[in-house]
Amino acid sequence: MKVYLTAIIKSKPEHTTDILVLLQNMVANSRKEPGNLQYDLHRDKADNNTFVFYEIWESVEILAQHNEQPYLKAFVDIIPEKLQEPPVIIKMDLL
Repeated sequence: MKVYLTAIIKSKPEHTTDILVLLQNMVANSRKEPGNLQYDLHRDKADNNTFVFYEIWESVEILAQHNEQPYLKAFVDIIPEKLQEPPVIIKMDLL
């Protein structure tokens, strides 16, 4: 069963440029992963520090494999230093 996911990321203003580079790297790498159906990055027009991912994965198992990728773990490690708050992750069902 497919997994539909939205992630909201809010960088600290002084780290927005660094975060954008990391997020763009995540897009490039994630799109190459088997089982990735969609991986899009958006930026809030009203707040340049807020980024939103929209993702579709083939299955929960594939998403779990994605979450173990070194580039994603490296991003998780910088959360306390460079983000305003932990990312908000919303898993959804397609209706």
